[in-house]
Amino acid sequence: MLSKGARPGNLLCRSWYHNAANLRLCNVLHYHGCEEHVDELPSSEWYEEAFPRLTKMAELLKDVDMIDGKIINVKDGSAFMNDGVSRRIQMFKSLARTFIGSPSVQQSLEKKAVASTAQQRKSVRLAICPQVTQQRIWTGALEEILEGLKSDVKLLYSYRSLEGDFRMSEQIISSCFQFLANAKASSNPDSTSWMRLTPMKKSDSPPSSKWGNLLEMFNDLTKCLASDKDLLYHLSKLELVKEGLYQIKDVLVDRDIGYKETRHQENLVQKKLTKTLGHSSRCLFTLLQHYLCGSVLDIEVEVCGGVYDGSSKGNHCLCVGKILASDEENMVRHGVKQLDRALRLFKFVWEIAGMQGVLELQGHIWCVGDGEKTLKYRGNLFFLHGIKL
Repeated sequence: MLSKGARPGNLLCRSWYHNAANLRLCNVLHYHGCEEHVDELPSSEWYEEAFPRLTKMAELLKDVDMIDGKIINVKDGSAFMNDGVSRRIQMFKSLARTFIGSPSVQQSLEKKAVASTAQQRKSVRLAICPQVTQQRIWTGALEEILEGLKSDVKLLYSYRSLEGDFRMSEQIISSCFQFLANAKASSNPDSTSWMRLTPMKKSDSPPSSKWGNLLEMFNDLTKCLASDKDLLYHLSKLELVKEGLYQIKDVLVDRDIGYKETRHQENLVQKKLTKTLGHSSRCLFTLLQHYLCGSVLDIEVEVCGGVYDGSSKGNHCLCVGKILASDEENMVRHGVKQLDRALRLFKFVWEIAGMQGVLELQGHIWCVGDGEKTLKYRGNLFFLHGIKL
């Protein structure tokens, strides 16, 4: 999902509210925090006293950022774990949002809401579900989550000596990969499976696997890693896709069946997921991310600006933003990619819903300093702004 800082209504929920006043974020709106807004802005004296602190924090964090759920050194791309650094990043972004809302930075913007009808929500779900619940998308998303979790676990236990937990989780993850390999082998359209007749079942043949077997392994994995769940980013993703696994737990996954039977099982998976995953389902949103962006990772956006009148009559403009500790090239590149994913995903849903008018996309990046710059990425404009008194 979009990180808590600003999520465009989950994109599939009952209404999409894009409040321009969200750019005037108050000093109590924390990075992972509350949804409430305070009408009164801090005094000018408060800004003068807080700005040196913001500048100092930016200097300390200039080489790191929370990217895809991990603390990343943008100079060499290495990931590391440090609760203190993580908290400082959150405090910095919370404080920076206050300055984005200050009179010297904030432009006067008009609140505007874009509501969706029940019919549009239904149309979006009916259009998206058959696409994102295809076998290759479903198994691809599961594999990506497991690969990410394997990496998270390895990184975590490189700092610890809990060998038993590491080995156990490693074995379970390996078994999950084997299950998915079997599921993919039975459904590979490029194989000669279409010529395969239904084989004779031997009396000593093992029972056919079901998706419920993978669900059990996921539950075991969750229990094994429960004590470190807050440090394992992809474990939360594992929890999200369990919703889909519960719906198909009785569907067979068997390599030793004929082509027609295999296709029937694949179609059954798709139909069950399409029917049961609602428009606000986080599992559905995860599959949509994998389908559209090639990744299930969170789209980390700190500021949701709003939808405004575009450059031409009848057009609309969507603005979202990120806060960075520095304007170094690598840092800005990561920020632009995050914003691009958010913008493309919103536009995809906008078009499927049949919303009126052309949607123009804009990304905004704020960092401490005087620099102002305009960038272009994949045909969209991204504006780099300085935070100052």
